[in-house]
Amino acid sequence: MFGTILISVCTLMHIYVLLRASTVPFVAQHIPLKILIGAGVILWAIFYLGRVVGHGGTGPWAWILEFFGMTWIAVLFLTFIPLFAIDILTAFGFLIPKLSPSLRGWALILGGLLSLIALFQGMRPPVIRNYEVQLRGLPGNLDGTIIIALSDLHLGSQVGERWLKGRVSQTMAQEPDIVVLLGDIFEGHGPSEKGLIKTLQRISAPMGVWAVLGNHEFHGGRRGISAMEEAGFQVLRNRWAEIHPGFIIAGVDDLTSDRRANRESDSVTHALADRPPGATVFLSHTPWQMEKASNAGVGLMLSGHTHGGQIWPFDYLVKQRYPLLEGRHEVGNMTVIISRGTGTWGPRMRLWHPGEILRVTLKSH
Repeated sequence: MFGTILISVCTLMHIYVLLRASTVPFVAQHIPLKILIGAGVILWAIFYLGRVVGHGGTGPWAWILEFFGMTWIAVLFLTFIPLFAIDILTAFGFLIPKLSPSLRGWALILGGLLSLIALFQGMRPPVIRNYEVQLRGLPGNLDGTIIIALSDLHLGSQVGERWLKGRVSQTMAQEPDIVVLLGDIFEGHGPSEKGLIKTLQRISAPMGVWAVLGNHEFHGGRRGISAMEEAGFQVLRNRWAEIHPGFIIAGVDDLTSDRRANRESDSVTHALADRPPGATVFLSHTPWQMEKASNAGVGLMLSGHTHGGQIWPFDYLVKQRYPLLEGRHEVGNMTVIISRGTGTWGPRMRLWHPGEILRVTLKSH
C-alpha cells in the first residue's frame, strides 16, 4: 500500500514539475519540448526502478538504482514545494502573468540549491548532541553515568560497513557507561547483515549494550530481530532489567507495529510492571504513550523513529502524527529525549539538521 501511494504521488509531482518547468522562459527558449519530456520520462524511470528494483535488491546495480531513485524523490519534493508556493502566490499565473514564468524559474533554482544542501547534510557524519538529566532515584554512586544512544541507522543497501565503522568510533570515543540502540538499526532489506554484525559487535560498555526493536526490525522476514540478537545485544522486548541496584532499564517493541497489525496490546504497562524501586530509563522506538510511562514512574524516556522530519518542510507533516518530533521535552515528572536519527531513511539527505548521536549524562538529585 505504501509503495503504491508513493509511486502515485511522485508520478503526479513529476507531471506537475515538468509542466511548470516548460513555462519557464529559459527552458521554453533553449530546451525542445521533446527533450524535456524525454528527460522527465527517464527521471521517472530512475525513480520507479530505484523503488521497485533497487529497494530490496542486492549488488552494486541495486545500490546505484536505489541511491539515485531515492535522491530524485527528494529533489522532486524540494522542487515541487517552491514551485507550488509560487503558483499559490500568483493564483497559478492569473496574477502578474508576465512575471509568473520567471518566478517559476527562480523556484527551480531554489529547489536545486535546497537539494544540494540536503545532500551535503545527509552525507555528513552525525553530530554528538549532549544532554544532562537529573534522574530521580538514581543511586549516588551512579552520578555522572553516561548513556550513548544511537537510533535509526537503517543499515542495509544504502548505508554499509564503512559508514558504520565511523559511527562505532564516534560511540566508543565518548567512553560510555551504557550504550542503547533505539530501533531501526537495520533497514530490513538488501544484503546480508553478517558483515555489519561483526562491526556492531565492537560496541561495548561496562553496563552493557541494550536495544529495542523498531518497525524496520520486523521487515524482511524479521531478519533484523535475529541480527540484533546475533550481535549479542540485550534486547528489551516488553520487559525491564535491573542493571545496577536501584537502576532499571526497560524497553518495548515498536509501538506502531501493533497498530499496523491491528493488535491490541499494553506493552508499555507490561514492560514496566513489578520492577523494583529506583531510577528507570525507558526505551521506546516510537515516541508514543509518554504519559503512561510518566505515570508509571519512569524518569527518562529515549525514543527515535521520527527522524525529526528529515527533510524540511516534511517535518510539519510528520509532527501531525508525532507531536513530540525531536529534542528534549518534559512530560509530567519524566524527561523525554527524541533522537532525529543517526542515519537516514530513503534518500541520503537531510534539511536542515544533521543526524545525531545522543550523549546523556545522568545526575542524581
